[in-house]
Order: sequence, then C-alpha cells, then structure tokens
Amino acid sequence: MAIHCGDLHEKIEINKYKSFSMLKSHAISKVVSRLFLFVFIVFVVILFLPWTQNLRVNGYMTTLYPEQKPQTINTIIGGKIAKWYVREGQLVRKGDTIVQITEVKDEYFDPNLLSRVKEQIDAKNQSITSYREKADALEKQIEALRNTRDLKLSQTKNYYQQSILKVQSDSIDFVAADINFKISKEQLLRFEDLYKQGLKSLTELEQRKLRFQDANAKFISAENKFRNSKNDMANANMEINSQLNQYNEKLAKAESDKWEALSNLYTAEAELSKLRIMFQNYETRSGLYFITAPQDGYITKSIKTGIGEIVKEGEEIVTIAPYDYQAAVEMYINPMDIPLIKSGQNVRIVFDGWPSIIFSGWPQLSIGTFAGKVISLDYYISENGKYRALIGPDPNAEPWPDVLRVGSGAIGMILLNDVPIWYETWRQLNGFPPDYYSKEEEKMEKVKKEANGDKNYLKSLK
Repeated sequence: MAIHCGDLHEKIEINKYKSFSMLKSHAISKVVSRLFLFVFIVFVVILFLPWTQNLRVNGYMTTLYPEQKPQTINTIIGGKIAKWYVREGQLVRKGDTIVQITEVKDEYFDPNLLSRVKEQIDAKNQSITSYREKADALEKQIEALRNTRDLKLSQTKNYYQQSILKVQSDSIDFVAADINFKISKEQLLRFEDLYKQGLKSLTELEQRKLRFQDANAKFISAENKFRNSKNDMANANMEINSQLNQYNEKLAKAESDKWEALSNLYTAEAELSKLRIMFQNYETRSGLYFITAPQDGYITKSIKTGIGEIVKEGEEIVTIAPYDYQAAVEMYINPMDIPLIKSGQNVRIVFDGWPSIIFSGWPQLSIGTFAGKVISLDYYISENGKYRALIGPDPNAEPWPDVLRVGSGAIGMILLNDVPIWYETWRQLNGFPPDYYSKEEEKMEKVKKEANGDKNYLKSLK
C-alpha cells in the first residue's frame, strides 16, 4: 500500500527526523542563478579583453660584441710550464701574468742568446762600413783614372796634331827638294852638253856637279824627314789607341773591384737584415715566456695543469670570461615564424634561476620577466635548421640582473599584436598563425627602424 507524503506529514512530524528532511524537494535558489549569471557575464567580458599574441622560443645568454665572449688563452710558442700565477675563478686585469713557460728547444737554451746575436750584428755593421769605404775608395780611384786618361789622351792628341803639321811641313820641303833636284839635274845635263861643245869650262861643269850633289843630298834629307814625320804621325795615332786601351783596362779592373765591393756590401746588408730579424724574433720570443691576460676577466678553467707539462705552439692554456660585457640572448626561430620577427620588436625574457610568474597574454602583468628588443636576425639558416635572433636589453626598461652569466638558459616571448581573447581562442582552436599584419603607420615605423639599423640602440647601451 503506497503512503503519500501528505498523509505521512499529517501522522509524523518530519522536521524531527533528519533523513525525512533530506527527502524534501527544493527548487533552484535565486542565489545560484545569480551566481551563474555573474560568472557568465565575467566570462563574456574576459573574452573581449586584449590578449598579446606571442611566440615562445628558448635561448641562452651571450654577448653583443665578439671581444666580450668567453675566450681561450693560447700559448704562441711551445714550452714547458714553469709556474702558475692564477687560480680558477680569480679576477685578473689586462696584462696580469697567468703562467710562465720555459724553453724546450735547444736552439734557444743559451742564456746570452740576445747578446751574442747583438755581437754578430755589430760585426756585420763593421763589415758593411768596410765594404762601403772600399767602394768609395774605388770610386775615387776610378775618377782619378778617368781624369788621368783624359789628360794623357789630350797630350797625345796634341802630339798627333803636331805630327800632322810636321808631316805637312816636311812634305812641302820634300816637294821643294824634289823640284830643286830635278832642276839641278837638268842644268847638269845642259852643262855637260855645253862643255862638250866647248861653251863651258871644266871648272863650271864641276861646280854644277857640286850643286847637283848638294840638291840630291837635300832631296834625300827632305825625303827622310818626310818619311820620319809620317812614321811619327802613325806612332802618335797608335799611342792614342794604346793609352785608351791601357786606361780602359785599368778602369774596367777598378769598376770590377768596385762592383765586387758593392756586391759584398749588399750581401752583408742582407745578412744584417736577417740578423736583425733574428734578434727581434728572439727578443719577442723572450717576452712570450710569460702569458698575460688579454683583458679584464675571470679565469674560468685551466685546460693545462701542473708544473713541467709540455705545451705546443698555439695550444690552449686557460679560458677567460670577460669582466665587463653587454649581455644579450641568442634565440633560434623556426622558419615558419620568421615573417613575424622584425628588428626592434619587443620581447619579454625569463631567465633560468630567476623567480617569475608568467602571464603569456598579459606581459605587463608578468612578474620576474625582463624587457628586450630584437637586435638582429640572421639571413642564413643555422645548422640546427632555425634562424638565429639576437635579443638585447631594452634601454628604456628595467635593466637585466647583474647576476646573469654567459651560457645560462632563457625563455623569450616575442610580443606580436594585441587581439581579443575570443579571437586568440578561435585562432588556437583552428590552428591559424598569429596576426602579423600591421597598420600602415606601424609598417612605416618598422621600415625606418630597419633602415637605420641598430646604431641608435647600440649607442643607448653604451
């Protein structure tokens, strides 16, 4: 038999029993309905709140300038480690000694090597001076021989001219004597005819014969003089050639001695240059026994250790991290996200080990993040299949922590456009890319920034 609630309520006081009170049916209260309405309104409002689109990329700390990156200190020469002057983690200043090495090559063992090479240089200098003086003396000798040759040739040529004139004079005398001889001969023949005819006496004939003999003697004498003059002229001409050949031979020998001295001089100068280079190399090498710090920094790791260990030329000794550097973050962007990245774009960075609370869509509300800007973007893909982007601190925002170290990790949120939350939700559900199309003014501003480059940014950092 079924019992109705109304009948039960009349026979039993239900309020006295907890189990019966729980069976009582209730309607939806107004409070609950208002609560759901409020939540719905808040949800709708949130959907229209602005949301900053961003790209998350991983990276690590680096520096802006190549000289500020950690580097290894190498030994230029080979040697044996003799003494350490630093320890790992120590701060060193530029020029501080890090390690001392000693020689291992026998050609550099002599402790007086520099002084001995200096003695060779001095001796070679004296040799050069001697060769130079000899060349100068030979040059003076050559000049003297030329002057003497010219003087002798001038005298011989004058004598040759005189002999020519004497030949001419003797030739005239010879012609005159020849004519006189012929006339005397004709007269003698006529006198003989006249003497035969009885027209001339024997005495006159004999006198004519005497004249003929005298004319004949003069003719012979004039002929001898003429021939002697011609011989003297030929001898004078030969003397000119003889003296010219003689002095040319002396000059050639002097010139040969001079060029030999100059050749020795140039050889000595070349040897002197080699000795000076050798001395400079030895002197420079002696200054390389102490390896010094190239800049202010911290000794991070000793690659070579101990005393007496042999190191080769160019081998790494220790690594040093620069003391003063301009921090940056190196991040790698997927190729499909490259169109979203522009020079000067804002980035929020979270550093490893730095406490932070991140609201990816509201970077202004995030705690522990730091502002940065895209400095550069590689135009060539890296070996890992991504493009490298360099992020520097924003000079107009809070500075980055001083405790950051090169090589530590970082997470970057590259900030894009501001869109409503409902749009971002719809985009994520549909797998659409972020909006990177800007307004015309923003486009022009980005073009100007790219045209100007990062000069102003780097100046602000300095």
